[in-house]
Amino acid sequence: VGYEKIGSGLVTILFRGEVAACRAACDAGAAAAQKVGELVSVHVIPQPHGDLEGKLPISEARKK
Repeated sequence: VGYEKIGSGLVTILFRGEVAACRAACDAGAAAAQKVGELVSVHVIPQPHGDLEGKLPISEARKK
């Protein structure tokens, strides 16, 4: 749904959808990232709390 370049080569990617589909997308992205560089972290947050909208671009993802 979206991504944000954090700096120093780090990128945050946001997926929305069914948990299994998001996990599969994260696994595929992690495998691709490992081929081209260092994978730092992968984390899936199922049904994120509404308070996270101020910290993560969740509300923007809902609009798309």
